[in-house]
Amino acid sequence: MISVHLRKPVNRAIIIFMKTISFPYGKEFLTYDIPDSRFRGELVSEMHHYRAAKSQEDLVNDALERPIGTPALRVMSEGKKNVVIIASDHTRPVPSKIIIPRMLEEIRRGSPRADITILVATGCHRATSQAELESKFGPEIFKREKIVIHDCDSPDMVYLGKLPSGGDIILNRIAAEADLLIAEGFIEPHFFAGFSGGRKSVFPGIASRKAVVYNHNAEFIAHPAARTGIIEGNPIHIDMLYAARKVRLEFICNVVINAAKEIIYAVAGDCDLAHREGREFLFARCRAAPVMSDMVISTNGGYPLDQNIYQAVKGMTAAEATVRKGGVIIHLAESGDGHGAPEFHRTFAEEKDIDRMLDTFMKTPKENTRVDQWQSQIFARVLKHARVIYVSGAPDEMVRDLHMIPAHSIDEAVKTAEKLLDNPAASITVIPDGVSVIVG
Repeated sequence: MISVHLRKPVNRAIIIFMKTISFPYGKEFLTYDIPDSRFRGELVSEMHHYRAAKSQEDLVNDALERPIGTPALRVMSEGKKNVVIIASDHTRPVPSKIIIPRMLEEIRRGSPRADITILVATGCHRATSQAELESKFGPEIFKREKIVIHDCDSPDMVYLGKLPSGGDIILNRIAAEADLLIAEGFIEPHFFAGFSGGRKSVFPGIASRKAVVYNHNAEFIAHPAARTGIIEGNPIHIDMLYAARKVRLEFICNVVINAAKEIIYAVAGDCDLAHREGREFLFARCRAAPVMSDMVISTNGGYPLDQNIYQAVKGMTAAEATVRKGGVIIHLAESGDGHGAPEFHRTFAEEKDIDRMLDTFMKTPKENTRVDQWQSQIFARVLKHARVIYVSGAPDEMVRDLHMIPAHSIDEAVKTAEKLLDNPAASITVIPDGVSVIVG
């Protein structure tokens, strides 16, 4: 959208063309006008404009009817008594209300008396609340189905051997003892696993904290292949897929969504082959070349991915790839849950020297990886590259603890950035949804 603003000097009118950008923030949007003379570009995934030929329900139905690398789910369910569906948690905008009912229907077509458990894959996140479960699955499934929330610190886990990296595979007992283990999920760019979805439902989704922190060790996080959109040679992905195979994740239904959190593509079948087709579809449509500038305004795509500062690091990595060294990232994330991770917050509050922090991480043995060290490591990398101004509802002191500059509007943030850069005409690139685009 282009808007025209008029200034009235003494002797003539000057027409200044402005680019108006809308940024998702929580469940709403913030808009900001940028002069054309300063605007360098808008990096947006084609997924935001992609129009599916069918309804969300039909896309899921078609995927389940034509699975990749496996029989239909109803066929796989025949004779199975104990079926477990791994579902995403409250931090993921997966349209479970559409996917889960169809998966349940398919299972019961093949095995009408199957004992079905929906296992919520929280990974190392906090437990999903009852209200969040009802909102995610809908009141009917919430009341009727057996839903269990994974606890990464539970003593009742199952050891399934070693990862290729040497770490332990320790997973949720309910999943490990299932006759048929399946998963729903969505595929989006992921800042160190390459892509979300597929094998990630198992690892870290239903893994023990000990197993997760080993896989997310400093050496792997620093690996050049542990980046957004990269699978080949990515040591984190290799471990994840191995763990999913080890626990016998036999079937997935994964979707790709747009900015409105609507399904625009769906795949089903083998946890690797189906996921591969889904990520190839996505990669071809969400990659954007960097447009280097002094300042980048980015977001985490709004709710639910901008609930806390911890999750907001993901969107910042897109901005990192297109802001010049020493520039400024302005990140918009409502952060109603505050920092979202006590150890993440404590790391930055207690250590003011970023170089020393990174050196400590790299010297930490894999088996001694600290909780949330991986997020801290990536965030520290971002902070070394550029200063970060954070527009949110989080307390200013908390934002400062995390080595960022708090702001309460885009206009305030831009003015602060201009002062930091000592340039009132600093160039600006925008990324309205930093978690949906692969910059590179």
